Amino acid sequence: MSPTSFDPPRPRRVPTYLEDVRGASVEITSTTLVAVVKPACEGCRAFTHGDLGPLASLPIVLVSAIAGPDWDDAARAVLVAPEWVESSGVRGAPHYVLVDATGRVLTEGVLFSADQVAAEIAGHLR
Repeated sequence: MSPTSFDPPRPRRVPTYLEDVRGASVEITSTTLVAVVKPACEGCRAFTHGDLGPLASLPIVLVSAIAGPDWDDAARAVLVAPEWVESSGVRGAPHYVLVDATGRVLTEGVLFSADQVAAEIAGHLR
């Protein structure tokens, strides 16, 4: 049996502009999966270093509240944006939020694997 998220999403909007403490930035302009990751996290490593398989065609932003050496060799850029994590209402990593272009949270949950997240968000994608 695959792990799943159990808490229902909390209706809210999150900022659509994410700025890294090092100056890089990303703006969400379409439905986007934001994966909040942390160092030394196996579920997070699947997103930072692994094959995203069924999520490959979806815009994905990886963000962390914490800088760490895990991000140095990551296959995908990780924005270190603690202010965004705090203002988004994400209570902790590993977590994902699927947001639309206006920042409205469509769904969210705990991040275990690409397959698990893909299954949980499928009903929210067109």
